[in-house]
This record gives sequence, structure tokens and C-alpha cells, in this order.
Amino acid sequence: MLREVAVENYTHIPQALAAGADRIELNDNLAVGGTTVSKGVMAESAKYVHEHGRSLVTMIRPRGGNFVYNDTELKIMEADLFEAQALGVDGVAFGALTADGLIDEDAMTSLIAASAGMSVVFHMAFDAIPEDQQPAAIDWLAAHHVDRILTHGGPLTTPIESTLPHLQTLIAHAADQITILPGGGITSQNATAIADKLGVKELHGTKLIDF
Repeated sequence: MLREVAVENYTHIPQALAAGADRIELNDNLAVGGTTVSKGVMAESAKYVHEHGRSLVTMIRPRGGNFVYNDTELKIMEADLFEAQALGVDGVAFGALTADGLIDEDAMTSLIAASAGMSVVFHMAFDAIPEDQQPAAIDWLAAHHVDRILTHGGPLTTPIESTLPHLQTLIAHAADQITILPGGGITSQNATAIADKLGVKELHGTKLIDF
């Protein structure tokens, strides 16, 4: 089981790795779902994680709130992607939607292009896409070389135990074309049961391991 642990800032990375985290997702402002850290934090985090033989995914999100971005915000995200690339970050997590909750294909195409050389994760913006449009979103993301989709399978206010049936549907549709990474409400206590139920080999969470 690959355990991706979401952390805020650099502070908890040494503890998370010592406790057995396999991959780190680096954020600022987890209270709003995560935003981009500073260049300094990103640099030190990448250095430490790589020295310890693990991989680093960094959140690329200029603010909290929705995932509908204007041109200036997209420019900021592209600049942050180039910084992440220059610092040797392994993967980046982002998502851009239109006002009606569909993938912003133009924005995503530009952001994916700016991510060359790094793995790309479409984050929980996915859960804001209407459920009947999610299969098409999976297909589009897979066709555009996105590696993983981080999803709770529903609103974060819904316990993950209640979203497991929808997660199973998404995993079945994704099949071998893209990885569905379940997250949100997964802890060290329920992780094994959830992984077994879903048949997945990767999980994401802030409390996936105890440290």
C-alpha cells in the first residue's frame, strides 16, 4: 500500500517520513483545502524528501475557494509549475473548472503543458464536477496524460464510508487508463478496510499514518 500523506508546510515532513509515509503532498493552508507553498518551502521539502528516497507532490493552487480561475490566476499557476519543475518536484496537483462545473479544457491543457517532466494529479476539484459528467472527465484527463485523480467520491462533508459505492464506480470506469486516488477522511484506522473494499494500491490523507 502506497500511503500519500498531505502535510502543511515543511514542518511535519521529517515526522511523516519517519513514520512511514511513501509520498508527500505538500500544501499551505490545509484549512481551505491546500494552496501553493512558497518557493523556499518547496525547495527545502524537495531536498529533504529526495534525500530520504521518497517522492514529493506539491499543490498548485493560488487561493482557496472554487476552481474557476481567471487569466492572472492561471499565469500564477504556470509560474509556480515552472518553479516546481526547476526544483525537481516529482508531481504536481491542480484542477481548473468552468463556471458550470466541467473541466476547463483550455486552462488544463496549458497547465499540463507547463508540467512537463512531472507527474500530474487532478485534485479534489474533481468532486465539484456533476456525477453524470465524471466518466467523461476521467476519459479526458486520461487522454491528456494526467496520472492520477484525487477524489473523495462526493462532498467532503459526506463520510467516505458513504461514498465508497461511487468510488467503486469511478475506479471501474478508470480501469487501467488512469489511477483513482481515494482521499478525505481516510485514517490509519480505516485505511486497510477501505483499500480492501476498493481494491486500490494507493491512498491519500492527512491522518493516514500516526505521527
